[in-house]
Amino acid sequence: MSPIIAEFIGTALLILLGNGVVANVVLNKTKGNSSGWIVITTGWALAVFVGVVIAGPYSGAHLNPAVTIALAVAGKFAWAQVPAFIGAQMLGAMLGTSLVWLNYKDHLNATPDGGLQRATFCTDPAIRNPMRNLICEITGAFVLLFAVFYFTGAELGEAKTPIGMGSLGAIPVAFVVWAIGLSLGGTTGYAINPARDLGPRIMHQLLPMSGKIDSDWGYAWIPVLGPIVGGVLAALAYGALK
Repeated sequence: MSPIIAEFIGTALLILLGNGVVANVVLNKTKGNSSGWIVITTGWALAVFVGVVIAGPYSGAHLNPAVTIALAVAGKFAWAQVPAFIGAQMLGAMLGTSLVWLNYKDHLNATPDGGLQRATFCTDPAIRNPMRNLICEITGAFVLLFAVFYFTGAELGEAKTPIGMGSLGAIPVAFVVWAIGLSLGGTTGYAINPARDLGPRIMHQLLPMSGKIDSDWGYAWIPVLGPIVGGVLAALAYGALK
């Protein structure tokens, strides 16, 4: 498998399972309806585990433009490969969320609240305060990337298996994402990944469903810019402290 295909498949699985758990919790008439935040954060952490297990041996499992850019800033990944990796991540996210839509289409149509429908695609803040929301996304991404640099020694930039423990090497990444969701995710829904938010938001705009509301493009820049800034800050901090 080529690194680009690995990023595409890994990100698609990440979003399929991540947005899938949101759909299971928030949409009407599902088996998991109203099962709560712990289920969502755990589902997202396990989604990260699956994505990293699949893509890790081939691409290093960035699965996130903020990771790719941060590794390039740190000198651990070639800038020339950045556009292709980000393109694969975006397309993978769009495929993954489209599969969630396909699986949960009846439940989307059975949910009259357009905000809950949109939540199965992309994030929005609990309290809308653009600068505070941006800070929250920067903080979450900083924690993610700072931890990744330290427990991998930035080996994600070298492809092959991250952390050097085979499939178990994906567990620390999943734990970090789980911790971020539990501790910091309640403000903005912790996108911490531009592809995770922007790709599905585009598909929310395009895919049909009953009672659909707008895709909230006025907010969309925050879960794109915030994670990138947080990742760059983590790379600079790692470089200064190592």
